[in-house]
Amino acid sequence: MSRVPGGAKLPCLLLAFAALSACGEAPAPPAPEPRPVRVVTVESRGDTTTVSLTGTIQAQTEVNLGFRIDGRMIERLVNVGDRVTAGQVIARLDRTNEENGLRAARAALVAGQAQLVEAEANYSRASELLRSGFGTRQRYDQAAQQRQTARSAVDSAQAQVNIAENRLSYSELLADAPGTVTARGAEAGEVVAPGRMVVRLARQDGLDAVFDVPPAVMDRAPPGIIVAVALTLDPVTRANGRVREVSPSADPVTGTFRVRIGLEDPPPGLRLGSTVTGRMELQGGTGYALPASALTRQGSTPAVWVVDTNSQTVSLRPVEILRHDPARAVIGSGVAAGDVVVTAGVQVLRPGQRVRLLDGAR
Repeated sequence: MSRVPGGAKLPCLLLAFAALSACGEAPAPPAPEPRPVRVVTVESRGDTTTVSLTGTIQAQTEVNLGFRIDGRMIERLVNVGDRVTAGQVIARLDRTNEENGLRAARAALVAGQAQLVEAEANYSRASELLRSGFGTRQRYDQAAQQRQTARSAVDSAQAQVNIAENRLSYSELLADAPGTVTARGAEAGEVVAPGRMVVRLARQDGLDAVFDVPPAVMDRAPPGIIVAVALTLDPVTRANGRVREVSPSADPVTGTFRVRIGLEDPPPGLRLGSTVTGRMELQGGTGYALPASALTRQGSTPAVWVVDTNSQTVSLRPVEILRHDPARAVIGSGVAAGDVVVTAGVQVLRPGQRVRLLDGAR
């Protein structure tokens, strides 16, 4: 029987090859762990914007107080900043002419009353003679006419007395309501014309916060919006108010509209002339507000990562940005209410990648 050369070594080689083949089958690599991300759920409501404006406190009603007659002002009893009460004397004119006019009117009234007494007596005699048959109808008519003329003269003289008394009272300027003097327009010794402003009075029947509002804010502000007004140097001192008056035309220089906010129960700290800050919430439209950290790009187009809550995978979706600031972006299209959007970790994601929600959809 012939021997195969190296035949004794063949089984050993086969066993060694089988062992090496078994050792060369490496285990399959484990599936990658889902990447943790933070998310936010897109809400169905439109976004809101907080608008802050700076203005001043003014009285709701300011009136210019002046004399009804002309004359030389001899005394002004109040100054800027003084508080006055209703009926308080503000200033006085030289009343010499008015006193003389009143005396003349009263003298004319006395003369007229004397003429009326005489005319009444003549009328009584003429009436008695006519009834007894000793008088004529013509004499009676003349007496009646003289009596009527005397009565009219007395009425005219009484009216002149009333006018003279009024003019005399007009020589004193009185406050028509309680308030604070904010300006003065004439000094003692000046000759003032009727209606000239002597003092300006801010009535204490209400306060306004006055702002110069840009047209963009005017267009977005709904009717009856509540404005929170706070003292700039002390924000704790605050009050709410509503729009009371809007200027119908814009300022030709600044292009803004003057808006007066009527304050409800203003605290004592809100004084005339104080600088205040007004804040109000404006609806921004139908866009969706998202944190600015959610934004990334798909080529040159803004995009966000949207999570499929069933498969826990992400997909990149292009969006339209209406407006944005460092804190948030307002999305016009590309997302819908209820979508779960990644807000942290957007730089390391890829389409179809599994994720683990840290915050949960909210």
